[in-house]
Amino acid sequence: MATHVKRAFKYRFHPTDAQAAELSRTFGCVRKVYNLALAARTEAWTRQERVNYNQTSAMLTVWKKTDELAYLNEVSSVPLQQALRHLQVAFANFFGERSKYPRFKSRKKSRKSAEYTTSAFRFHGGELRLAKMADPLAIVWSRPLPEGACPSTVTVSQDAAGRWFVSLLCEDPSVVPFAATGTVIGIDAGLNHLVTLSTGEKVANLRHERRDRARLEKAQRELSRKAKGDGANRAKARRKVARIHARITDRRRDGLHKLTSRLVRENQTLVIEDLTVRNMVKNRSLARAISDVAWRELRMMLEYKCSWYGRELVVVDRWFPSSRLCSACGSLQEKMPLNVREWTCGCGATHDRDVNAAKNLLAAGLAVTVCGDGVRPQRRTPGGQSATKQKPSRREP
Repeated sequence: MATHVKRAFKYRFHPTDAQAAELSRTFGCVRKVYNLALAARTEAWTRQERVNYNQTSAMLTVWKKTDELAYLNEVSSVPLQQALRHLQVAFANFFGERSKYPRFKSRKKSRKSAEYTTSAFRFHGGELRLAKMADPLAIVWSRPLPEGACPSTVTVSQDAAGRWFVSLLCEDPSVVPFAATGTVIGIDAGLNHLVTLSTGEKVANLRHERRDRARLEKAQRELSRKAKGDGANRAKARRKVARIHARITDRRRDGLHKLTSRLVRENQTLVIEDLTVRNMVKNRSLARAISDVAWRELRMMLEYKCSWYGRELVVVDRWFPSSRLCSACGSLQEKMPLNVREWTCGCGATHDRDVNAAKNLLAAGLAVTVCGDGVRPQRRTPGGQSATKQKPSRREP
């Protein structure tokens, strides 16, 4: 059965000077409206009052009539309304204990983006025209949209490297479940190797940040010598650093997409470990390497691709001793330091640390799929399952 999913197709585009100026004004107005609404809701909360989206929308109408904020009328009103909706979602997540209290947007650090709904853009014949713009955007169509696609939302953004992107959200009927394979695989994430599979295969960690570390350090030294402020030379040096970071990020994401697509295509059930990356990066000796390997992004890709293509993703509890457990006899070792890459069990079996962990994860995943051992929903992953009971959480599942 086809499962039509909404999918975002992201492309680069090259705006004209007039379009770039219009979009920059829109980004600034979106940030201003978001901050004003956040300040108003925070002030109301100190008075024990609740302010919702409808009230902030009425405030926006009043703000536009003032002389101080009259410039808000110069841009499309749709991105401003969308900013208020995003703030409403942020507060809903905060009250649902899924995120922290919303923060104010910074002119220099916050993401520059604006979201347009169907009333604020026209898409016809491969041309996209946004509100307040006469000419279509010069989009680089690096891949085709689904046949007959009609975008429901368009998001325009600019990254720190100065690159412009447009993201079109539309239904993709080509996303259909893969044919069942019956294959189950355990996946152990690591640093020496990106992942080790229960089949014994090891996928190399290309260490993208390390490959460009010399260039990055040189660019950062040049940036540190520039006088602080809004000078052109400092902005130029900042963009040079951002371009190197963007290059690293793009290569890492490309590799993760290729790996996760292959794993989902070839296997029916995938078993991974619930890693607490947020706590692991507090280790100053390993923080850089852990950040470079991007375990969290790897898991997120597996989650949505399994959902798209009819695969099952089993998440084993973080306390499961996959490295210390002998996959041959099941005996548990008391200690297993990180420097021990191979070890011999009392039963005589010699194990590669990562391959042994992947096999143990596979066994735990089979216990879930076959007999439902210790099945519990994950706190942050809807539909995820755990092969061992988790410690009690302060938050509601």
